[in-house]
Amino acid sequence: MIEANRRELLLALAGLAGVGILKFPTIAMAAEELVVTTYGGSWEQFWRASLLPAFTKKTGDAPKLDVALGRVITTNMRAAGVGHSPYGVVMTNEIYATVLRSEGHFEKLNLDKIPSYADLYPVATGTDGWAAVGLISPIGIGYRTDMVATSPKSWKDFWNNPEFKGKTGLYSIQNSAGKMMLMLASLMYGGDIHNIDVGFRKLAELGKVMQTDFNMSTMMSTGEVVIAPFDFGEIARLRNQGLPVDCVIPEEGLLMWDQTFNIAKGLATSDLANSYIDFILSPQGQDLLMRTFFVSPVNRKVEIPADLRRDVPVSGNDMERFIKWDWEFMNKNAETIARRWNDTFGA
Repeated sequence: MIEANRRELLLALAGLAGVGILKFPTIAMAAEELVVTTYGGSWEQFWRASLLPAFTKKTGDAPKLDVALGRVITTNMRAAGVGHSPYGVVMTNEIYATVLRSEGHFEKLNLDKIPSYADLYPVATGTDGWAAVGLISPIGIGYRTDMVATSPKSWKDFWNNPEFKGKTGLYSIQNSAGKMMLMLASLMYGGDIHNIDVGFRKLAELGKVMQTDFNMSTMMSTGEVVIAPFDFGEIARLRNQGLPVDCVIPEEGLLMWDQTFNIAKGLATSDLANSYIDFILSPQGQDLLMRTFFVSPVNRKVEIPADLRRDVPVSGNDMERFIKWDWEFMNKNAETIARRWNDTFGA
């Protein structure tokens, strides 16, 4: 999940998890009009105030917006059944989309009706036409510039630099960034992202770490954490607020929070759904998203303006530096991995 507005999502999580099933749009409604999803807080505000009005102005169509997190969407779609989704276009992290896709809830995109798809970086087209990544929030190494003598350059610095001991932040295993760190440690020290025995052994060597499910910014602001996997966009917001922080692209490559856009199977409004996804992927849609959330544009035709290059540093050739993950493997072994993570960190 993208780090932007992590605090708002944390506050909304309890309510969404409790009432998500009761509040989802009826199947009849989903069949009559296009229902698209987003998250709460400033995500919802942006969708209502900027993105959807821009789409309506361009096309004349006005989709209905539904607010839900990935786990709620998954529960609601399973409850409705394949071919009876309460949503039309589902925006969610690929870790959730992988599960729903494997269960048959999505249909392939009609790429003839999504011309912007041809302009995407390869990192946004890794599902063989089943979805498109519409938002990428790159994750590098964030750190306090006033509390670190040697700036990090490599993910291995988490292990190799003694000044980080006891002041390292990690996202928990409940967050996809925690799962990525496990696969990253397995890759760097065991040669394969699936070699999690090595990954867990290396994570244990970190000793005391500060964990969070959603919000790393608070611990970085207070100085409890001086180094952590960090969304470049959130570092930009903290830096623009005056906090002495920076973020680097590690030598081994980047992690990312992604948002894939998927079309529900059997959707009556599939033409409109294709049009909506095309707008998200278009230079206009990507520019709107970039300026609001500091995400890296997935469309090659979008140029980062000079005044945003420090806040959105990952573009162009750097879009080839994202490490690939195996979400099917992680989902299949989720319970075992969660238990071992908690054993490792004493949770």
